[in-house]
Amino acid sequence: MSKEPMSKIYLIVEKIDYIEQIVKSAGNITNVLNDSVTLRPAVLMHLTSIAEQFNKLKQTNAMDILNYFDKDDLKGMYDTRTYIAHDYEGVNLAIVEWIIRHGLPKFKKQCLELIDKEEQK
Repeated sequence: MSKEPMSKIYLIVEKIDYIEQIVKSAGNITNVLNDSVTLRPAVLMHLTSIAEQFNKLKQTNAMDILNYFDKDDLKGMYDTRTYIAHDYEGVNLAIVEWIIRHGLPKFKKQCLELIDKEEQK
């Protein structure tokens, strides 16, 4: 695998780590999402960045990487990015909470497995 696509996987893990740190410092996801001034915008920006990295992988046909992820999960992440970018005030916070609680851990696990596999080569 090329280093350029893998750098996007590393960045996705970094952004997920940032979101985890934000949640930890706030005490829980609800506190994060209730803070419309600082914490919620930070998390939404990191989610947007994660989706953008997956989209860049798609645009460069990095199918060897994208095949590690469920197509519906990737579509859901990109759809979330679209809502954040185009209907910021209408973002469904329950969906964002679900992504933080369930989606991101799955993505992180898959990314770390992919990194581990690449490093063993």
